[in-house]
Amino acid sequence: MNYKEELKDMLIELGASKVGFGYLEDVLPAKYKHLKTGVSLAFRLSDEIINEIDNEPTHSYFHHYRTVNFRIDQIILSGISKLQNWGFLAMPVPASQSVNVNGSKYQGIFQHRTAATRAGLGWIGKNACLVTDEFGPRIRLGTILTNMEVSYDSPITSSKCGNCNKCVEACPAVALKGNIWYPGIRREELVDPQACSQHMSSHYKHIGRGAVCGLCIKSCPRGTKIIR
Repeated sequence: MNYKEELKDMLIELGASKVGFGYLEDVLPAKYKHLKTGVSLAFRLSDEIINEIDNEPTHSYFHHYRTVNFRIDQIILSGISKLQNWGFLAMPVPASQSVNVNGSKYQGIFQHRTAATRAGLGWIGKNACLVTDEFGPRIRLGTILTNMEVSYDSPITSSKCGNCNKCVEACPAVALKGNIWYPGIRREELVDPQACSQHMSSHYKHIGRGAVCGLCIKSCPRGTKIIR
């Protein structure tokens, strides 16, 4: 049985737009290193909703963002069930969850973007979001960690952003540094997460609790019909 292709086909059938498999043992925390394979999926956001974003996010985008996160978690759960039925260990990484383990900053239990670049889905843009050739940054990500060994997809190791700074110029929080991503770069060299969070909290509360922005995603020419 070709477990890799069967799992990939199932995840796409459930709604994933892209699926890749990456080797993660060398970048995982010690307690997860036995789950050396990362199954990364990208779910395409609605272009119509992204295109509506102008000077601030919309109520539709806020709802869409949360709904897609929930859908990704459901897709991942189906993948977990399949892997466990095959006899493998499998752990879901929530689509959108931040935890504070040391009192200093919030972060996910593992970085979806690292898993995605290792799985060949795309590169990390100047907006600190994953950017794919097909959809640009107009996606949300999900990750499964598993001990199932497969033939891994080729990782992405370089950015295609070049001299484009449209997302940097569009950021209302002035949180983006404009640096080119490379594997191993610290997140703080790409974005000031505190400035981003504070701006959303102080300006977009009327849109929804735990508001999101999306202006850097909207401004990216990747994933639109016109590539500049």
